[in-house]
Amino acid sequence: MTRESLGYQGESSATELRAGRDSPKFPPGTFHPSPGRASPPRMLVAQTRTETLLTLRHPEQALLTLLIPLVLLIGLSELDMGIVAQPRVDSVTPRILALAVMSTAFTGQAIALGFDRRYGVIKRLTATALPRWVLIAGRVLAALLVVALQTLVLSGTAVALGWTPSITGALLAVPVLALGTLAFGAGGVLIGGALRAEIVLAVANTVWFLLLMAGGLAVPARHLPTTMTVIADYLPSGALAEALSACFAADGAFPLRSLLVLLGWGLAAGALAVRTTRAA
Repeated sequence: MTRESLGYQGESSATELRAGRDSPKFPPGTFHPSPGRASPPRMLVAQTRTETLLTLRHPEQALLTLLIPLVLLIGLSELDMGIVAQPRVDSVTPRILALAVMSTAFTGQAIALGFDRRYGVIKRLTATALPRWVLIAGRVLAALLVVALQTLVLSGTAVALGWTPSITGALLAVPVLALGTLAFGAGGVLIGGALRAEIVLAVANTVWFLLLMAGGLAVPARHLPTTMTVIADYLPSGALAEALSACFAADGAFPLRSLLVLLGWGLAAGALAVRTTRAA
């Protein structure tokens, strides 16, 4: 066998190998279900479902996001302490809804993200087939779903206590709650994505308490010192409470200033979070 014939056979074998490698070994439809990467909508649904279940199964998060607002709603509505305008449930409910949004979107997201970074969850997820936008959108949609569930529970409790919101007010409150969730969520990502988990736990709960008191959620803003009353209108918690109160008010005035304050906080926190958030 000559060298030329060997060279020809080698080239022929290489051509056959390349052809076999480029062509599929099994025709389409051989396996059911067909293996492969899921479509982006399916990945988004799965990620949102996972994030939502993780939030709801966490007992500390459930205590912070639902039980505390529920207790405050019932207590401030039923106990006459002389600091809540009559009817008390009408004055209390918008502020408690704002508190629930702050608890879920800010504190809950900050703590969850901080500990996910600590245990390497974010780093492992970024190494999978999930696009980065699916990871972010899944958390955002999960927060919106949890806020929607909280709103239904708290609103149902308020109705049982005598709250009678108008249909128009309820419809106006939906985009306001969504904007508040996004604004507080950006703040949660800012803290949870830049600090160590132990520091996140302390900082997130401290900021939550300060926004609760200084924003006029636990105590109406008019009962705060004069300086704090002015500041409360420009805090995200006070702006969200004021916007929701305006939605449910009888005159139905459009809360433009409060919405702009929320939007400003959300854009500022989101811009900083993009620059400071780390995977580990």
